Parts: sequence; C-alpha cells; structure tokens
Amino acid sequence: MPTGAAVGEVLPHLREALDGGGPAWLPIPTGDRRESHRLSSALQPGEPIEDDVALVVTTSGTTGVPKGAMLSAAALRASGDATHERLGGPGQWLLALPTHHIAGIQVLLRSILAGIEPAVLDVSDGFLPDGLASAVSGMKGSRRYTSLVPTQLIKALEEPAGVAALAALDAVLVGGAATPKPVLEHARELGITIVRTYGMSETCGGCVYEGVPLRGTEVRIEDGRVLLGGAMLANGYRGLPDHPAFAEPGWFRTDDAGVVEDGVLRITGRLDEAIMTGGLVVIPQVVEAVLANHPAISEVVVLGLPDDRLGQRVAVAVVPVAGATPTLEELRDYVVAELDAVAAPRELSLVDEIPMRGPGKPDRGRLRERLLADSAH
Repeated sequence: MPTGAAVGEVLPHLREALDGGGPAWLPIPTGDRRESHRLSSALQPGEPIEDDVALVVTTSGTTGVPKGAMLSAAALRASGDATHERLGGPGQWLLALPTHHIAGIQVLLRSILAGIEPAVLDVSDGFLPDGLASAVSGMKGSRRYTSLVPTQLIKALEEPAGVAALAALDAVLVGGAATPKPVLEHARELGITIVRTYGMSETCGGCVYEGVPLRGTEVRIEDGRVLLGGAMLANGYRGLPDHPAFAEPGWFRTDDAGVVEDGVLRITGRLDEAIMTGGLVVIPQVVEAVLANHPAISEVVVLGLPDDRLGQRVAVAVVPVAGATPTLEELRDYVVAELDAVAAPRELSLVDEIPMRGPGKPDRGRLRERLLADSAH
C-alpha cells in the first residue's frame, strides 16, 4: 500500500474486493520492508482462506505476533454505507493517513463506494498543515470529508492554514486514540465539524460515532467490558480460529472499559492498561482526561512503572505547552482536585513528543522503557 498519488494503483484491487470477487488482499506498507516482512511471515499470504474474505487487515499492535482481522466484502460495504448515511451522504474523501491501517483503507473504500476519486495528502514526510490546505483547496463535490488521528488534529490547529482547511470540510473524523477534551472544544470553537469515532480493525474501523452506533452496529457492556457486534464485524483472526475475542458468535470482546448512558457509549479506559497501585486500580485514560485540561499540558500519557512498595506507581509523560514547565506537585494537586489521591502521579517526565504506534495510538511500551531508563539515572 503506497502513499501519495501512487495509491491510485491499488484502487482497482480494492474495488474488486468490495465487489466480493477475486482474491483476499493483505495490505502491507510499501516503504517499510521490515514491517512488510513481519506481516507477510505471520499472516500467510498464498495459503487458503474463507471464500468471503476480502481483506485481512492487521491490528495496530507492534509487539508479539500480528493478528489479522478477516473482513468480508459485505462487512466493508455495510461500514461504508452506514458512514455516509450518518454524515449526510457520499462525498469526496481526503486521504491523510497510512494506507495499510484500517482508517486509511476505509478512506479509499468509501471513495470507491461514493464513486469519487479521493484527494490525497502525501504524509510520507510527515503531516504538514500547509500541505493540508493545498489538498483541501483542490477538493470538489457537494460534500467533503477527511479522517485524522488526534496528533494530526493538534498539529493542524497550530496553523491558521490548517484550521481554515479543516473548517471548510463537512466532517473531520477523528479516531485511533482518545482526543483531549480541550482540543475538541477548541476545534469546534473554530468552526471545524469534528466527529469522534470508535472502532478497530475487527469492526472495519469506526462503528460508533459520537458514542452512537452506526446502523447495523450493536454494543453491549459485560462486566465493564465493551462488546461490539453487527454487520461490520470481522469473521475472526487469520489462523486463530479459537481466539477468545471472537468466542461468542456475532460478537467481538474488546479490551476497552466503557459504559452506555442514554444510548451513548462512553469509553472509560483500557482494561489491559490498568495500573494496580497499592492494591487499588487506576485507569490511565481517566487520569489523562483530567490532566489534558491543565493549561500547561499539550499532550499527556499516564502509565504504571514497577514499584517495590506499591507494586506499580503512577507515572506521567507530558509534552508541555510552549514556554511552560509543569511540576509534579502541581500536577498531583490538579488530579487530587478531581480524583482520588491514589490516581495522582508519583513521577513526571517532560518529553518533546509522545512515541506512537499505529495510527495515533501512544506507544506505551516504548514510553515505559524510556521512563524506566530515566529513573535508573
């Protein structure tokens, strides 16, 4: 899956996949030989697969053996049609994401369903607001859309050209990771139509928009865990027929904690990232949501580090706002004003940027290694 204008080369194959004909495809990145080899080795292209599988899309995790969600043509079409229905109709899409992840692939698939060639922003050298403005200015049609990850939105808001470009679109889908509330509010104040999405490769990408399931999507909560089902659901994982995430027919067990209130889904954190400190559980995303409102913080990630006394201690990595230098004591007080004292960070690292894995998700593993190394010194 190339970047830039070369994505046109794969559109005929994706069109064939959407039609339900031809072989199943495994999207891999053209410019990353090591990752391409890793995915190809694990997911066995060339070996038999179920007849109705159109795409095998890898999850965004970068540790262990990759998993490939087997997506049928029917599921992909249901996802694209429901998205256009929710947004107000088909339109031209701007591709600003890597094309081997589900969010980028979906921009291309929705373009095919809409019958309109996508506009393309080449992000191989990074996401630049000036390039975004140029790409948006060339878009045509009665409706125009794009899909971004939170870090791209944050960068676009720093430049007037980026703000103007996004404000000109009918909708800007934002997913891949939680978007800080102050960023959302600022974007909307500037006239940008932000639509928060929730989903994953196993559900053909976003299947819940602003907390409300798309047509054909089912959501239920079981012991605090979010389960997703419906027309967009993957057949399962390639080569893992008995994986517990798909143990219940028609449902996918996510690793997300959430609640449904008045028909609206709210994600409260990741069950597999919970911090056990002093015998009590702290959900990192709950603490992050509080700290994201601090005026000195641009980006923040909360994680647990080994601690001889507590088991784990709450640590925080912060990208400060330009010119600001928040202190640990200041951030502890800020958290305690909203949450129990157990959630207050015991360690602070100021960083220039948050390492990422996949489309817009913090790489907590790499960040944890960096903080542990800093602690050792």
